[in-house]
Amino acid sequence: MTDIRTARFHGHTALVTGAGQGIGAATARRLATEGAAVLVTDLDGDRAARTAGQIREQGGTAAWLACDVGDAEAVGAAVAHAVAAFGGLDVLVNNAYANHEDAPLFEDEDEAAWARTLDITLTGAYRCSRAALGHLAASGRGAIVNIGSVNGEQDFGGHAYSAAKAGLASLTRTLAGHAGPRGVRVNLVAPGTIRTAAWAGRDDDLARAAGLYPLGRLGEPEDIAAAVAFLASGDAAWVTGTTLRVDGGLMGVNTGFRKAMRGE
Repeated sequence: MTDIRTARFHGHTALVTGAGQGIGAATARRLATEGAAVLVTDLDGDRAARTAGQIREQGGTAAWLACDVGDAEAVGAAVAHAVAAFGGLDVLVNNAYANHEDAPLFEDEDEAAWARTLDITLTGAYRCSRAALGHLAASGRGAIVNIGSVNGEQDFGGHAYSAAKAGLASLTRTLAGHAGPRGVRVNLVAPGTIRTAAWAGRDDDLARAAGLYPLGRLGEPEDIAAAVAFLASGDAAWVTGTTLRVDGGLMGVNTGFRKAMRGE
């Protein structure tokens, strides 16, 4: 672990949702490595416990709690648990999400699946932010970092998921305006394709996707965790209401078009 005497999050407390694996787990580990006491939450309690155990094995401070961000009472209990366990709350990372495959025809989209994707991905972040905001304001250095997606800015498929992530970017801006006078910063990280369990069994798809990235590779969960740590830290003390793309250049450079014009 990093020497907490020089770490950016020494004395800080963080709550990370959806932290049982992937981006959430990498973020929880990164914040703990830099000195934060982290409450690891996930719908799957076993996964949350595993991430918290990894942090403790590396010398960090972590607790875990099963939490469904679709349940306002569970969210309130998670925030209360973090405050009780660690004495306050400085950082909230809204990472939990839901997704489903699009129907072949939009008119055949399942309304229940649509509603769940929006409820977990967008309204879940609203629930967590609402429950945490008073504590974040009281800390004097509060920060919310939302995990969005390039899907919220451009069509990569996924009607409900993309709409939810676009909504989360909008909530980031409006909440930043509301929370700024209370000393709380609110920002969003928009990842491109990240190598996580969501892509399990799709190695061919990932190989094709990698060729579209100017940097020539897919993202790793640790790439996103590093960006979250920056936005949550004092290094970003004058940054709020922004979307930080961490996408290997995907949105800025049309690699597919360039290759097509070269006949590749």
